[in-house]
Amino acid sequence: MLLSIIIVNYNVKYFLQQCLSSVFRSDRELSGGDRLELDVWVVDNDSVDGSVEMVRSEFPQVHVIANHENVGFAKANNMALALTNEKEKDAAAPEISHFSNTHFYLLLNPDTIVESDTFVKCSEFMAKHDDCGGLCVKMVDGEGRYLKESKRGFPTPQASFYKISGLIRLFPHSRCVAAYYMGHLDEDSVNEIEIMPGAFLMFRKEVYDKIGGLDESYFMYGEDIDFSWRIKLAGWKNYYLPTTHIIHYKGESTKKGSMNYVYTFYNAMSIFVKRYFSGRNAKLFNMLLQAAIWLRAGVAWLQRVAKQIAVPLADFAAAYGGFVLLKQLWATWWADNINYYPPQYTTLVIPLYILTMMLCSWLQGGYDKPVRLNRIVRGMAFGLVLLLAFYSLLDESQRYSRMLLLGGSMWTLLSTLLIRLLLDATGVKGYAMRSRKRGGTLIIGSAAESRRVAGMYGECKPGVEVHTTDDLSLQHLQDLVRIEHLEEVIFCGRDIELQRIIDLMAHLRTTGVQYRIAPAEGDYIIGAGGILSAEELYIADLDTVSTATSRRNKRLLDMGIALLTLILSPILFWFQKRKKNYFADSLNVLVGRRTWVGYTNRKGIFSPADINSNTSPELAERLMLRYMRHYRPANDLTIILRNWNRI
Repeated sequence: MLLSIIIVNYNVKYFLQQCLSSVFRSDRELSGGDRLELDVWVVDNDSVDGSVEMVRSEFPQVHVIANHENVGFAKANNMALALTNEKEKDAAAPEISHFSNTHFYLLLNPDTIVESDTFVKCSEFMAKHDDCGGLCVKMVDGEGRYLKESKRGFPTPQASFYKISGLIRLFPHSRCVAAYYMGHLDEDSVNEIEIMPGAFLMFRKEVYDKIGGLDESYFMYGEDIDFSWRIKLAGWKNYYLPTTHIIHYKGESTKKGSMNYVYTFYNAMSIFVKRYFSGRNAKLFNMLLQAAIWLRAGVAWLQRVAKQIAVPLADFAAAYGGFVLLKQLWATWWADNINYYPPQYTTLVIPLYILTMMLCSWLQGGYDKPVRLNRIVRGMAFGLVLLLAFYSLLDESQRYSRMLLLGGSMWTLLSTLLIRLLLDATGVKGYAMRSRKRGGTLIIGSAAESRRVAGMYGECKPGVEVHTTDDLSLQHLQDLVRIEHLEEVIFCGRDIELQRIIDLMAHLRTTGVQYRIAPAEGDYIIGAGGILSAEELYIADLDTVSTATSRRNKRLLDMGIALLTLILSPILFWFQKRKKNYFADSLNVLVGRRTWVGYTNRKGIFSPADINSNTSPELAERLMLRYMRHYRPANDLTIILRNWNRI
């Protein structure tokens, strides 16, 4: 019995390495003495993270197709399917010629881990059920939570509307409202379903021979729906098999409120509708989908905007209220007239005072997370100095009250800090005003493997208290988590079967800890929150240019210089050595398409190497690393001034 596994990869080297490790550690012995043989393919869509080199070095038995562009999920899978089909027809192929006629295909995501018995159970199930054309399994995320996209129904107009509009969340087990995820079916029972997920999609070779591969009209999203439905139309059934699990790290991490998701998803669903619906149904379906998708995206966008402006609005409201109250008290006490100050002082001058201080605070990082008091104080102090300097330049008739300016500014600072204290007291993420002691970490595995993982973990997160144990009893682990106030649990993949890991995650989930797995091979740890490795830590440490404060200062400098080059273009243009690019470069920087000084994947007019006229490749690399690690706006200004005639 032969199982051809196809994995499409795009810049997820560490996940791919762990996935392949789980694939080759899986069981092969079938009941009856037969053996399951694996034929594994990796199709890489032009990754730049070293994925191809890693596969060729560590998994030489894997067939690699290295594309020089991102051809999409469907086309990449079809490339491998076509080659495996041709390979099987070649009787001289030694790894295939001795197999029986039983041949299955599996499309597998790189961000998955399979249990040791997954392939055996799936292959035996399909072999015993001749009506089974496609098969999927139960999926859980990196925290052990069931992923409802493990089984799905046909996306009828009604089901799609309930899903996209969010109504499905209100009735997750309704046959009608939750039809998109077939919520009425028990997640732990074998059932016939309609649509299988692309993360784990297994099917017979006879299916491929009859209906072909995935439809390449879909670049992303929709191809698994289309393929699953074509299997049913061809006379086979699709089954959901929950007797084995896989971990799927990504789950539904796609930002479904983003405009890019809306466009890609709607385009895929439009293709599907045109293909399987006709006449008035197709038009109605498209109208409903378009309305629901854009409504969902609009709501998500409004939520993001509201989240971003909520704190600044609260700061302004509190500061404005205090300013106005202080004005009335001062007018009553000093001038014995509550209406002493003109209306424009309240409606125009006070808001300008507050906005100036808030803007200066923002420029100093006062609104960055995590919050830092010194940034707020420093920014508002600078804002006050700026206001006092401007106040001294005003005509005497426009100087309302220096005392009110000082008192109102102090209140603006105080109210801002009080709001931060309130956010801290209520536990709002990102607004902690004091450092909290980080919970410990538990590493579960043999003594030798635990020491190896502990050493690796210590490089990534120094100073965290680490506990180790080889006792896998649930009660023991629950007691450890509770007594030691643990924050993370790391499972040693070399010592613990994936089935046991999933079971423990499911039972420990209520304790609120995070879970990671340390693969038997490699110097990294994978979890739902991402990768922990010394390499990733080193890169993050270098990349100070990408901090929120640096990005903001760099963008403001870019805009300022771009405006200056456009204003002074009647003079500067004639001195340029690249005149044809002058206006295009300035405008591209102004709108944010480019930056004056680029780094890594940021397209720049210049690079850090342009600080010198003659720079070797080795020196250019060192200058890039230095620029990223010690970024200052002055660095950009120096490079731009030295190249002012090459814009």
